[in-house]
Amino acid sequence: MSEQSESPTRDGTPSTPGASSTPGPPNIPGARSTPGAPSPEAAYLERRTLRRGSAGPLLLTGLGVAYVVSGDYSGWNAGLAEGGFGGLAVAAVLMGLMYTCMVFALAELSAILPTAGGGYGFARRALGPWGGFLTGTAILIEYVLAPAAIVCFIGDYIESLGLFGLESGWPVYLACFALFIGVHLWGVGEALRFSLIVTAVAVAALLVFVLGALTDFHTSALDDIPVDHSAFGSGSWLPFGILGIWAAFPFGMWFFLGVEGVPLAAEETRDPARTLPKAMAWSMGILLLLALLTFVTATGARGSAAIQDVGNPLVEALQPDGKATALSRVVNYAGLAGLVASFFSLIFAGSRQLFALSRAGYLPRFLSLTSRRKAPYLGLLLPGALGFALAAGSGDGATMLNIAVFGATISYALMSLSHIVLRKREPHLERPYRTPGGILTSSVALVLALAALVATFLVDKQAALIALAVYAVAVAYFALYSRHRLVAAAPEEEFAALAKAEEELKG
Repeated sequence: MSEQSESPTRDGTPSTPGASSTPGPPNIPGARSTPGAPSPEAAYLERRTLRRGSAGPLLLTGLGVAYVVSGDYSGWNAGLAEGGFGGLAVAAVLMGLMYTCMVFALAELSAILPTAGGGYGFARRALGPWGGFLTGTAILIEYVLAPAAIVCFIGDYIESLGLFGLESGWPVYLACFALFIGVHLWGVGEALRFSLIVTAVAVAALLVFVLGALTDFHTSALDDIPVDHSAFGSGSWLPFGILGIWAAFPFGMWFFLGVEGVPLAAEETRDPARTLPKAMAWSMGILLLLALLTFVTATGARGSAAIQDVGNPLVEALQPDGKATALSRVVNYAGLAGLVASFFSLIFAGSRQLFALSRAGYLPRFLSLTSRRKAPYLGLLLPGALGFALAAGSGDGATMLNIAVFGATISYALMSLSHIVLRKREPHLERPYRTPGGILTSSVALVLALAALVATFLVDKQAALIALAVYAVAVAYFALYSRHRLVAAAPEEEFAALAKAEEELKG
């Protein structure tokens, strides 16, 4: 059977996309068209509609920063144990370059196809159904596993702060998922405004931290990790040698991981062709600045050796004698706000990616149903239940985040490749926004994404193998079942079908 999108008729035989004789939505036995009533395809999509025009540039910029801000508070410092200050610094610069190039490429793609599918939609047109599925699945792995990991960190923060006498464990995880999914079910506008407020608190506290850390900054503290003289190219700035730079790639990503999720809000954005590129550029600029300030001041205030293996490096940087100060307490509470902001926004991203894949038939279609408030309720509840189960069952936030990073790097490579393919194959496609540097920009992102993908095996081979196993199960489902049941009326599928029709007309 052909792998292209199809709308099977009532007796199960496929009709070509756009055919007028389709009597019912795909694979819905007995569906009939009633004179004067909306077409079955329109009725199918009506039950899968998001709230339009809820997000403007400010909310989307806040969303882009919210995805990432928890990474400034913790996680990145483990890269010091892999590459030292110099190794992590080079890795962070290269990963910052990768994200910047990729964001410019995604800005162009999101202006061309502003739908909830995001990366899946871009890859679907450029690389076909298989490319779309592989990209969407990789993104979904990232956005389902990352909240599960972050909620474990939220629990640790709550316990360390002594809030209400609570300890990290399943009751805290359940409360977080229930509360924040409930806000998302209330409505996207309310959810994004909440995210913006919490993110603003976290960013303001980062700036306060930087000012406080600068009062005790010493350049001699940057390279105080003992040198491994057996490593090739090792020295005080590269204590683990040249290979340490590569091993630090996944931790350099933590300063930016998730910003690529902004296009997933496209269907809920006002004037997405103009708003999305602007918001993505502003988000990336803010994140680059925060990464530079946080990384340099934290290591210079306390020393790379002292913070390389702690869970709260910013707090540790403000407590040289181990005693809490008023400023360290403020930063500690703000770290919790940063975790909440990222947790909250990643739930949003996962639900939209699941919604788009389900609406198009790549995943079970009932998962894309929306409520009266136009929220994909099953797309929120199912990943939330899965994330809670993973957090409560394992409590291993570090491994789950490494699995998320593995999925992210696969999606980065495929989305960058999609930009290259569309630029070469469809140069005359209308592009409201064009990537500076064109193919060269996305090629840089592609090469660095592949390097980061390999680096995940250097850091956590077990997590990479788990991610591959999950990926293999998803691929088997698509190959054996869902690729024969795609929904031609879904926006991303129509966009791809239009491209094929244009090619046939040219032929």
